[in-house]
Amino acid sequence: MGFRIASYNLHKCVGSDGKADPARIVAVLNALGADVIALQEVDRRMGARPAALPLRLIEDETGFHRAALPRTGPDSLGWHGQAVLIRRGIRVHEGGGITLPGLEPRGALWLRLAPEGSDPFVLVAAHLGLRRADRRAQWVRIADVMRAAAPAPVLAVGDFNEWRAKRGFEALTGFEIHAPGATFPARAPLGRLDRIVAGPGLSVRRMGVFDSALARRASDHLPIWADVAGALR
Repeated sequence: MGFRIASYNLHKCVGSDGKADPARIVAVLNALGADVIALQEVDRRMGARPAALPLRLIEDETGFHRAALPRTGPDSLGWHGQAVLIRRGIRVHEGGGITLPGLEPRGALWLRLAPEGSDPFVLVAAHLGLRRADRRAQWVRIADVMRAAAPAPVLAVGDFNEWRAKRGFEALTGFEIHAPGATFPARAPLGRLDRIVAGPGLSVRRMGVFDSALARRASDHLPIWADVAGALR
């Protein structure tokens, strides 16, 4: 028993071909077979940051709903460009936003949820900064949140913007860092920017990068997925 978690940087629904097409993003989301998906860059960057991925499209064309978490503005899908999609039927107990330090405004989301057949766990979804100094400070803040979740198991997923395998993750002593594969740039992936961090009580059984002709066009990142088990009744 277990569940599948995924993470996908949508690049505001603008593909590697320069075209904005939310329908392509939705097709990739449906193909992931995930229970929970952490999304990055779901909103436009300027002004009131309106949604780039329409909520109605998610509700009409997928089996997901947006977790009730903070939003940047009334027309935004996410907070600091991030949202979490939950397969219908999965229970969400609570959640909120995490303000992160750094030169540019950044934030993460956290929520406590329970897939069917599983005890609750805490998920942190993050899109970290471009400067390693900022990312190190951001990991200190996130690691504090993850350790405070004990005894509940905890996962962190997202676009961590780190090209190196080990540098920048010094705050994560005691956690397992998983890099499923190269995700960026989508047309010819080189960087393992999108990763998963697992705490005690959860294990990553399988993981990978979802790579298809459509995924290589839909965004500048490829999505990652992981089959996770642990804390099961």
